[in-house]
Amino acid sequence: MSSSASFDIPTLDDLGVNPTVLDELSPVAEANKWLSAFSANVRDKATGLITDLFHRFGFWKDILALTWDFRTIRGVKGVRKLLDDRLDLVGLTPLCLAEDSLRAPVLVKPIAGVIFLRLCFGFETKQGLGKAIAFLVPTPDTQWKAWSVLTRLESLRGFPEKTSRQVGALRDRTMHHNWVEERSREQFPIDGSPTVLIIGAGHTGLDIAARLKYMDVSALVIDRNARIGDNWRTRYKSLCLHDTVWFNQMPYLPFPSTWPMFCPAAKLADWLEFYAKALELNVWLSSRVVETNWNADTKTWAIHVLREGALRTITVKHLVFATGYGGGFPKMPDIQGKTDFGGTVLHSSEYYSATEYNRKKVVVVGAANSALDIAMDLYRHNAEVTVNQRSSTYVISLDASIAPLQERYNEHSSVEFSDLLGPAIPWPSLLPLLRAETAHAANIDRNLIRGLESAGFRTNLGIDDGGLLPLIYARGGGFYIDTGASGEILKGNIKIKSGCSIRRFTSVGLEFDDGSEMACDVVIFATGFGELRDSIREVCGSEIANEVGPIWGLDNEGELQGVWRRTGQPRLWIGMASLGRSRFHSLHLALQIKALEEGVITDDDVYAK
Repeated sequence: MSSSASFDIPTLDDLGVNPTVLDELSPVAEANKWLSAFSANVRDKATGLITDLFHRFGFWKDILALTWDFRTIRGVKGVRKLLDDRLDLVGLTPLCLAEDSLRAPVLVKPIAGVIFLRLCFGFETKQGLGKAIAFLVPTPDTQWKAWSVLTRLESLRGFPEKTSRQVGALRDRTMHHNWVEERSREQFPIDGSPTVLIIGAGHTGLDIAARLKYMDVSALVIDRNARIGDNWRTRYKSLCLHDTVWFNQMPYLPFPSTWPMFCPAAKLADWLEFYAKALELNVWLSSRVVETNWNADTKTWAIHVLREGALRTITVKHLVFATGYGGGFPKMPDIQGKTDFGGTVLHSSEYYSATEYNRKKVVVVGAANSALDIAMDLYRHNAEVTVNQRSSTYVISLDASIAPLQERYNEHSSVEFSDLLGPAIPWPSLLPLLRAETAHAANIDRNLIRGLESAGFRTNLGIDDGGLLPLIYARGGGFYIDTGASGEILKGNIKIKSGCSIRRFTSVGLEFDDGSEMACDVVIFATGFGELRDSIREVCGSEIANEVGPIWGLDNEGELQGVWRRTGQPRLWIGMASLGRSRFHSLHLALQIKALEEGVITDDDVYAK
């Protein structure tokens, strides 16, 4: 029977629908029927009739198209207010139903008892072009209503990305006979300033720079390191990416077909260096910002940059932080007696290789990816390793972790369409799906989990039993994707000290808060990093850092706070994500900057909550 209480995932029982009535339907015919009514009502600005096409608990998710923000509006009342406020202003015009092999209407059954009719369509606004995905649910009278609609702006009208793949005729056809000199002048101009300064030449900073370049927005990337890629090159030598090659692609320049599924960090570092050169991105190395001044009247930043010992002041309109999770500031606990300890103490960010710790007694503090990767590396090099696990860890095998990802990102998939599917389900509905996915993975890994628990390594199923993604969005960590250390824990080769923390250092090791002591030669703190606001504070001062507002974590609509969208400080932006999500969201950040620069929008053109 249909329930009057609100629910987050629409089961057929909640909807009061007998599944047998769905057996004979045509997904294409039903999708066309719904989209025709939707389009007609949008054209007539009949917002009440549009919301009649939604389930009463349904959602409208928007990425820049209607709101110039990342928004998730829930319930027909909120959706109608959104449309009343924005529909005429943005001039939304739905286009035809997509019926190609990838995007054709299809019934999807993500978990038992839940059936969606998924359809895709293009749309136009006064400001640009975009794509949409709708998930419809059946009603007892065999009608279909929208459970969620995602609208995503993909390009600005009159300002397309300059790529031949996108628009056919915009590839540069000029013969640049003086290319070497032109590149030198572009990268190291004697005078003049770029429109955008990006701090951080990791994958996110380079993604953003590339997007801006091919929208004709001048950008300069600066980085403290001596080489592009050093942020990966200087991490522990054994590090490999845990996401697959198909998910980790970067804009405009795919990895070669020979690329390994799991890329070594040092190999990725070299790729980033090549990527910046191939796409002709402007990067200053061995450079850092020593001071910034925001001018609210002119809406510009005066940036003082120290490069190779010389101070240079540039004036830009936008400042972008792409300094990574925690801004690169290691988080080290202040523990009594460290100066009394006769051994070595370091943070995981300072650890490179286990070769210098051969046959030494090492305690690794922490029990997530970096900690256990380092523990495994130490064991391989004959160190005697103990992991100090202070709280439980979500553990998933590598095969189980990549299985859902490979359903969308694989040798034959479209990266662009897979990217769009990612945010298409609103967070309240996604969480039950993640719980089911996590339970399935835990069943696959049940022997591994039981073995770890028996060895004293405590496990959990993630925040709200949702596995990896809620942990990533809340903490950027707190999990272990098993690449081998679990097996050595089961064998007793990597020892576990769990349920306690270090009270103090002794001259020969550690004393824990359970009263026990342990002798050791080396203590490695894999305790993560601070918050990105620390790097903003270092560059811009506390007042600006406080204005920025929350960074990371989900807001009350289930959208990430402070990243890829406007912050509390005008013209200060933050890009932060994995390779795959940086590829997707770098376009959104670049579109916002381009729209501001071309006068398509103003600083106030954001749909207020």
